[in-house]
Amino acid sequence: MHTPREQAEQLFAESSTEIKADHFEAAEALLVKALDKDPRLAEAHANLAWLLDRRGSVGDAVRHYEVAIELQPDNARIHLNFGALLAELKFFHAAEAAYRRALLVDPSLPGTWCNLGALLAQNGRDEEAEKCLCTALQLDPKHAAAHFNLACLMLRQGRYPQGWLHLEFRDWYQPIELRLRCSRWKGQKLAGLSILVVYEAGFGDMIQFCRYVTVLHRQGAAQVDVLCHPALKTLLQSLDGVGEVFGFDEDMSRSDWDYWVPALSLPHHSDTRLETIPADLPYLSAPIDVATRWQLEIDRLCPQGPLRVGLVWQGNPDFENDAQRSLPGLQTLAPLWDVPGVQFFSLQKGLGKHDVRRLQASQPMLDLAEQLSDFAETAAAIMQLDLVISVDTAVAHLAGALGKPCWVLLPSFMTDWRWLEERTDSPWYPGALRLFRQQRGHDWTPVIQAVCLALQEARQ
Repeated sequence: MHTPREQAEQLFAESSTEIKADHFEAAEALLVKALDKDPRLAEAHANLAWLLDRRGSVGDAVRHYEVAIELQPDNARIHLNFGALLAELKFFHAAEAAYRRALLVDPSLPGTWCNLGALLAQNGRDEEAEKCLCTALQLDPKHAAAHFNLACLMLRQGRYPQGWLHLEFRDWYQPIELRLRCSRWKGQKLAGLSILVVYEAGFGDMIQFCRYVTVLHRQGAAQVDVLCHPALKTLLQSLDGVGEVFGFDEDMSRSDWDYWVPALSLPHHSDTRLETIPADLPYLSAPIDVATRWQLEIDRLCPQGPLRVGLVWQGNPDFENDAQRSLPGLQTLAPLWDVPGVQFFSLQKGLGKHDVRRLQASQPMLDLAEQLSDFAETAAAIMQLDLVISVDTAVAHLAGALGKPCWVLLPSFMTDWRWLEERTDSPWYPGALRLFRQQRGHDWTPVIQAVCLALQEARQ
C-alpha cells in the first residue's frame, strides 16, 4: 500500500506531464486529487496556483501560492511565480518583495533577475532595472526575455545601437521560418539580391517599420517584397519601390528569395540612430480610387467649414498594456464636445465602437468604422480629415505615415519605447505627431484638458 504522501506525489508527477502537454484541465484535476491525499504538498499548491491564475481564478491562485510558500519558504521558484502574479495584478511592492525573497533563496535564477528588472523599469527605476537585467544576462547570455526587456528600456531612452542589438534576441519567428526556403538576413551585402520583409506582431509595428523597404533598395537590393497582415496588404502596396506584397494567409510555396528579415530587425542592420531615422513623410497612401470615393463621402457628410477630427479611444484588449493605454470609454473625451467648430468622426473599431451609438444623443459623432474594412480604407478616410486624435494604436502610426496631423494620448505606465521619454514630438513622424503624455497615476483628465486647449487654438 502506498502512503497518502506517495499517492499525492504520483498524482503530482502525472499532473506535471499533463502540463507539459498543455492538457491544463486534466492537470488541474490531478493536482486537486493530490492535495486531497496530502494537503501539505507545496509543489502541488504552487502548480495549482499557476493553473488557476492562467484561467482567471486569481483569488484562489493567491491563496495556493501563500500556502505553498508557508510550506516551502526556501523554494525560489515559488516566490518567483508568486511575484509574477502580483506584478500582473499591479501589486508592485508585494511583487518586488516576492522577487527579492526568491533572490535571497537562490540568486542564480536569471528569470528572477529578469522579472525584477522588468518590474523596476515599469516603475521608472531604470538604473536599478538595467543592473538586474544585465545580471540575468551574465547568468544566461541567451535569456530572450532579459534581452527584450533591456531593449525596451534602452530604446525608450534613445540608446538605439544597444537597444536594437538586444531586440535581435526576440524569438517568435519559428512558424515563419518553417514556411520559407531562404536564410534570415543579418546585414550581408544585398547588391542584386531579393529580400522578403516579414511582419511583426502588431499592425502598428508593420506600419512604422515598412519604411525600410526604401532603405533596402538604397542598400542595393534588386527586389524587396513584403509579407504582412492581410488587412495591410493593399495599403503597403503604396510603398515606394516595393515589389510584391503578400498577406500571411496566402500560399507562398512557389515564391523564393535570397533572404528574409523581420521588419523590426531593419533598424539594427541599418544602424539607425535618433539622428538617422528614415523619416521622409508621407511614405504610405491610399489607392487613388479609394481616396476619391472617401473624399466624396466625407464632403457629403461634412461640407467644408468645421474642423474634421477623427477619434480612436481604445486599442486591442489583448495587448499587454491595453488597460493603461486605452481610455475607459468615449465619455472620457466628452470635454472635447464643447469646442466649437469641430465635427468628430469615429475611426474606432472593436468593442469601443459600441460607445458611439450609446452616446449619440450627447455627441452627434459621425461613425465611419463600419466602412473601414482594411487599412487602405482607413488611410483614405484619414486623408480627408484635418486631424486625428488617438490613443497609442496602429491608427496613430497610420496617420503619421500619411503625414497627417495626429495627437497621440500616451499613458504614464509602461509607455511604449518608440515614443521615447518626455518628448512631445516623434522623430519617427516629424511634423505630424504631437504627444500628450499622462503624468504619474492613471488620470486622463489633465491630458484631455490639454487636448481641449490645443483644439481651441487649432480653430483660431
